[in-house]
Amino acid sequence: MASSMNVSLTDELRDFVKGRTGDAELYSTPSEYLRSLIRRDMEDQIVVTHILDGLDDLSAGRFSDNSILDIARED
Repeated sequence: MASSMNVSLTDELRDFVKGRTGDAELYSTPSEYLRSLIRRDMEDQIVVTHILDGLDDLSAGRFSDNSILDIARED
């Protein structure tokens, strides 16, 4: 179930969001635009986590001579 959250924005940020939303834009409402930004940030965070995990593996000597394509074929 969705719940609401109030967000305070500077005039500059509010004007930017308004410019990205509306009938002629990709996003119909400011809420739709902000939800999209949050989802994209969540996806980016997953990528960052995978990269950091990979760096930890390298530091610990856990690595493979196989290419990423070889590894994908193993699944």
